[in-house]
Amino acid sequence: MELDERKITILKAIIKNYMDTGEPVGSRTISKYVDNKWSSATIRNEMSDLEEMGYIVQPHTSAGRIPSDKGYRFYVDQITLEKDSEAAEVQELMIQRIDRLESVLKKLAKLLAHDTNYAALISGPRYQENKLKFIQLSRVDADKLLIVTVLEGNLIKNSIVHVDDVPNDEELLNMNILLNSNLNGLTIGEINLDVISRMKQQAGSHAGVVDLVLEQVAEVIRADSEDLQIYTSGATNIFKYPELSDNQKASELLQTLEHTELLKDLVDTGDGDGGTGIQVYIGEESPVQAMRDCSVVTANYELGEGIRGTIGIIGPKRMDYEKVLKTLRTLMVQLETAFKKEER
Repeated sequence: MELDERKITILKAIIKNYMDTGEPVGSRTISKYVDNKWSSATIRNEMSDLEEMGYIVQPHTSAGRIPSDKGYRFYVDQITLEKDSEAAEVQELMIQRIDRLESVLKKLAKLLAHDTNYAALISGPRYQENKLKFIQLSRVDADKLLIVTVLEGNLIKNSIVHVDDVPNDEELLNMNILLNSNLNGLTIGEINLDVISRMKQQAGSHAGVVDLVLEQVAEVIRADSEDLQIYTSGATNIFKYPELSDNQKASELLQTLEHTELLKDLVDTGDGDGGTGIQVYIGEESPVQAMRDCSVVTANYELGEGIRGTIGIIGPKRMDYEKVLKTLRTLMVQLETAFKKEER
């Protein structure tokens, strides 16, 4: 006899109901639990089969049943499989989403440079709040754990840690519940000593696993903050302006536009004018040394869920500011629209 879909549904209903109430579960209760999908007689027959297969037991002479150890084991294994599958699906969707967004950003940088005749840059999405949305622990080997960390913006990071004593499946389920109930919605800075102490106390003999997980989560958040993509276009446009075409100045500017680390100060701008994120740097006001003979206009875009980035235009001090500001405001709207289309 095998567990078909109906038996699995009824078994899960018995386990969930028993976990909620602590009382043996009868067919009438299960019938309500599954919205009267099957008759009480059908449910009784299935429960009889489940008892014969060893997944549930009858503790007393009453009609109620409770899960056996075998039933609990099946339930825990099913949850683990479902969560692993969900995490894999979300990860694949987010990889596709980010790939599409990066493609849009590259095209927009090229379009912006062409329309303005200046150099342009667009930074890739940065997840500013870095709040934790979900953590999933899974056993990979006898001494290894896979940690799936989901940050705000559905950015997914996977990492593997070595553990001397890997928790069993039921303990891992409890650890996942513990981690998510305590850490969901927090930034790494909000995970204070009180939170850590409480979690370690609740984890008991696996308090060391809590330390390892928190260390790894902090590491992936720091790595994400440092992982910045900047797409540039139109760098050679600067040669069209005599005041910027001096060999040394042009060389320094071109080199700067080719190196992400040299542009970080430029994309880490504040709220700017009127909350639009627009900043205008003229000459010496520029945070980038190689752009002190230029004017730089930046605008922050925001696509929801903490996803932010910066659009920038670099040109001579005599740039057409009115056109540039109008172009940036329009592009921010176009970028948001393009992102929504890519999501459909």
